[in-house]
Amino acid sequence: MSKDSLKLENQLCFPLYAVTRQLTKIYRPLLSQFNLTYPQYLVLLALYEHQNLTVKALGERLFLDSGTLTPMLKRMEENGLVERIRSKSDERVVEVTLTEKGKNLEDRIESVPVDFMKEVKLEESEYFELKRILAKIMNQV
Repeated sequence: MSKDSLKLENQLCFPLYAVTRQLTKIYRPLLSQFNLTYPQYLVLLALYEHQNLTVKALGERLFLDSGTLTPMLKRMEENGLVERIRSKSDERVVEVTLTEKGKNLEDRIESVPVDFMKEVKLEESEYFELKRILAKIMNQV
């Protein structure tokens, strides 16, 4: 095995890690005006798409474990964005739904993806190609 394989510049994980940090930095000011963190923004996007999801389904969709998701949902509930309701048929199951406040935020945060794209400066074709490659990797994990 060549020592070149151990060079930082030859790692795929490093630029992915660095870009993730950089993208989160771009999102921070875009979301701070709505008092949202990036993971909270992802929860809202998933709920805008599906109306209500169980905590388990939400975690699977966002690749988050319940230890991360539960405290975040609690904070979002305290801020009036979501409601967590135990299933009547199975008390182990908790469903997450948007409150009126959470629903009303949808129109306001609609500008976030557009503003984000302006900041990243990718051509539309580059954006979709990168998204396709990343989805391919995500689906293998």
